[in-house]
Amino acid sequence: MPLLLLDLDNTLIDRDAAFRGAVGAFLAEHRLPDTDLTWVMTMDASGYTAREEVAEAMTDRYRGTVPFEAIHALLDRGAADRVALTDSSREALESARADGWTCVIVTNGRAVQQEAKIRHAGLDRLVHGWVISEAVGRKKPEPEIFHAAADAVGVPLTGAWVIGDSPHADIAGANALGLRSVWVSNGQLWAQDSYHPTHVVEDVAMAINYVIAAPR
Repeated sequence: MPLLLLDLDNTLIDRDAAFRGAVGAFLAEHRLPDTDLTWVMTMDASGYTAREEVAEAMTDRYRGTVPFEAIHALLDRGAADRVALTDSSREALESARADGWTCVIVTNGRAVQQEAKIRHAGLDRLVHGWVISEAVGRKKPEPEIFHAAADAVGVPLTGAWVIGDSPHADIAGANALGLRSVWVSNGQLWAQDSYHPTHVVEDVAMAINYVIAAPR
């Protein structure tokens, strides 16, 4: 069974949209300016800024206005409670499974939060397993996390495909292991010169369908 390694945030699910919705509700609840939405999203940097750094910046900005616990609740559960899987993504995963692919999520992040997203989106019923960086002590693009994903389902890494939105974490990680990859551009332009994905598409459903149709 061929192996398909899939990123979670902003690949299988629109993590930024979920977090934006959570931040908007947070600002409204605490009667904070709507314009702070841009500040929080910029600080968050699509989840690449360390949680502790975001928490510290928000605590400083809203000191005396917002309880410390409310900020941490937003960062811990806000996006996880709002993520959703599109119909096209669900159908593409179902097609991959029907075609004999073993689908495994490979994601950086904290185990509790990432697993909550996986279950809330219903991905736990669509993939064969998942590997989260905090749980294995390695993070993308380190090769060990990709090997851990293959080991988790007992499928060789040789011949696997990697699908993700991060040039550094996903595509560079695949390139270092000699794996084929599809970059989910989300409307962005590829800007790396030292390595390239096998293919570029707009969204994860297109990526999965491309892999299914590609020669094995």
